[in-house]
Amino acid sequence: MADYNIIEIMICVAARELEDGATVGVGTGAPCAAAMLAQRTHSPNLVIMFEAGGVDPQLPEMPISVGDTRTFYKAVMASSMCDIMETCCRGFVDYTFLGGAQIDMYGNLNSTIIGADHSKPKVRFPGSGGANDFASFCWRMLVMIVQDTRRFVEKVDFITTPGWLEGGDSRAKSGLPLDAGPYRIITNMGVMDFERESKRMRVISTNPGYSFEEIQLNCGFELLRAPDITETKPPTEEELRILREEVDPYKYVLGR
Repeated sequence: MADYNIIEIMICVAARELEDGATVGVGTGAPCAAAMLAQRTHSPNLVIMFEAGGVDPQLPEMPISVGDTRTFYKAVMASSMCDIMETCCRGFVDYTFLGGAQIDMYGNLNSTIIGADHSKPKVRFPGSGGANDFASFCWRMLVMIVQDTRRFVEKVDFITTPGWLEGGDSRAKSGLPLDAGPYRIITNMGVMDFERESKRMRVISTNPGYSFEEIQLNCGFELLRAPDITETKPPTEEELRILREEVDPYKYVLGR
């Protein structure tokens, strides 16, 4: 069996979610690595979009920012943030990858503050950037996040990025597009989706070496269980070779 670290299995699992011909809005880091890996394996026609304006680049290697010149390399278009966000608003972007400091049972993300007082928080983070726009208008939101009880909380301190809000049909009632929302939560321990009616997070796959009970122990709220929980397929030798040699040879992400 191939040796891999937690970030490598998360990237490989995330890449497998992106089918050929889909469109995906990404930032830098692990989400970009997942999109690049997908494009180099099973999804050669995957259209990668960066919020700074790069559309469908053939990324030669890992960019270090969304405005890095590599995000425009052999691109179909060098547009702008306004163009990218308008494309999302018009319903033309299938997937987006996001992360945050906190996530709750409905997939709401917090990347703004830790603490109840917005004016005097315990910790202040960078905030939304384009995350709110991507999550609001792309059809399927994927989240890559390391799992522990500090990150997986019953209620986020601040909703930077809307998930399924309060569950049920609350997201649709807020005016956001019907049926668009959180799709997969990919962690170092397993993979979660959301139960169709309640929109509660549930475990659908456990990573090698982990059980449902361990995933629950590292979560600050009660997780639902899918009827048939499977075991996540580990990274293949070829996925790891491409990831290490072609996607991130300088270990910007893999070296964390």
